[in-house]
Parts: sequence; C-alpha cells; structure tokens
Amino acid sequence: MNLDFDFSASAQRTIDIEQQAVVNLKNRINDDFINACKHILKCQGRVVVVGMGKSGHIGKKIAATLASTGTPAFFVHPGEASHGDMGMITKNDVVIAMSNSGETGEVTSLLPLFTRIGVPLISMTGNPNSSLAKAGDCHLDIGVDQEACPHNLAPTSSTTATLVMGDALAVALLEARGFTPNDFAFSHPGGSLGRRLLLKVENIMSTGNAWPKVLPSTPLSDALLEVTSKGLGMTTVLDENNQLKGVFTDGDLRRIMEQGTDIHNAVIQDVMTPHGKTVDQDVLAAEALNIMEENKITVLVVTQEENPVGVVTMHDMLRAGVV
Repeated sequence: MNLDFDFSASAQRTIDIEQQAVVNLKNRINDDFINACKHILKCQGRVVVVGMGKSGHIGKKIAATLASTGTPAFFVHPGEASHGDMGMITKNDVVIAMSNSGETGEVTSLLPLFTRIGVPLISMTGNPNSSLAKAGDCHLDIGVDQEACPHNLAPTSSTTATLVMGDALAVALLEARGFTPNDFAFSHPGGSLGRRLLLKVENIMSTGNAWPKVLPSTPLSDALLEVTSKGLGMTTVLDENNQLKGVFTDGDLRRIMEQGTDIHNAVIQDVMTPHGKTVDQDVLAAEALNIMEENKITVLVVTQEENPVGVVTMHDMLRAGVV
C-alpha cells in the first residue's frame, strides 16, 4: 500500500486510454452497423441482449437504454437461457450477443439455438475472427488496443467501448424512429421530464370545496376567512352565474393595507384584482408554470370552455414536481 501514490496521474492515464478506445469506434461504424440498425427497425418482437460477466452488466444497461428510447428490449442471462430462459426468445426477436473475446462459453453455447429459432443475431465482440463474431448476421467490433488496467486484464476500456457502441445503436434508432420528447416521457412517467410533459393543469388543480370563491358583494373580512380556510393565499371572485370577476391574493391584501383601506368595511369587489389570469384545464402544467413566471404571479384561475372550474397555484406545481 502506497499512500503517496500519484492517484491523479493514474486516473488521467485511465481516461486517456478509454477516450482513445471510444475515438477508435468511429472507424467501426460501417455497413454492419447500418445493417444491425435495419434488423432492429424491422423487428416485430423485441431486442434480446445477452452477455456474461462484465459484458452482462453492460448488456443490461444497453437493453435499458434501448427500451427507454423506443426500442423494446430486455436482457437475458446466458446461464439462465440454458436452463429455461431460451423460451423468452422468439423468431420475431433480434438478439444482441456480446463477449469481448467472442469465445465466452455460456454465450457461444447458445449459437446453435439462435440458428434453430431463426432469430437475427447481432454479435458485439472485440475479436472479428471469434466464433461469436463469425456467427452473427452483423458484427459490431468493440475491440480495444489495451485495457486501462495496467495488467491489461480487468475489463475497463473494452466495457466502455461496448457501452458507447450500445449508445450509438440506441440513438441512431431513436432518430430513425422519430422518437420525441413526449415518447420519452411515456417511458419515464415518474421522472421530472415525464411530469413536465404528461401532467396537465386538470391533474393538479384545486376544485370543489378546496377551491376558494366568494361573491363580489362579500365583505372583505369574510373573504379573508375564505382565503385563510382554504390555505391557498387567494380567493376567486365569481358572480351568481359563476363568471369570473376577479381574484384577491395575499399581495392584494398587502397593497390595500399600505393604502390604509378599512378592511372591516370594504367589499371584495372594491379591492380585488379585476379579471385575473386564466389557463385552460387541458394545458400542460409546465406551460401554466411558464405563464406564472412570465407574469410574476403564483396562481391561475383554471377554465373549461372559458368557465372557471378551479385554481392552480405555484404550490401545486412544487408538490407535483413540475418545478
């Protein structure tokens, strides 16, 4: 153990080696890569990724990236495939089998089964002359000059190259499919992007008894009770026909206090902000947030066919994770 070891120099060397391994991949984007993309685009089933050891770990990530970018995919462990999981693979699928050496026994033992099923095989190896490479309908060369490991043993540069080649496949397919941010959101409904692209105002607004509202003739003192009881820092002002006349917020209260208004004798229609900003309930919550930010306000009256149906606040946006 050497606590005086030059850790920085070692890290920089690793990055340099792996960076070069990635740069070298650009020369491997050839007809085999294009044909691999076409096989996957024509696939009527799913992409099945197979790999052992470190290649298996990378394979799981590649399968996840494909699945989240419009290419249905899953990972099958080659050891489990020999004990029942081959039943998960059909002739409508495409297999991506990866092995740096191209001779990993657990993977090569499946080659006759892939042939029997008649499934297109995309091999991803570091040895174009290997059994796996030769068996593939397409071969993606992820070979590296050296591993970052000083003993040239631990998979480092090779796993990085495999991962980048998988990303290159996924992004090329994404673009070819015309995959959009909305499509991505449907694959990530729990993420921040999903919330911004899927949530509508109607999903997060306050309605019913949670929606503060008073008549124009309501005394200000009673309107303040409505503001306090509903806890939104505001109230809408609606006439007998449920038409929006205005809004009254905490900011309006501060304004009239500074003006010396007698809050015990005032009527809400005399101190409210007329009309107020509105947003349709079918609008994306993210768009409603933009309206708030542009107008430097924290609440919008929600409408349906121009009739008020609730309110949405900045707090609603925060609670829903839109902000």
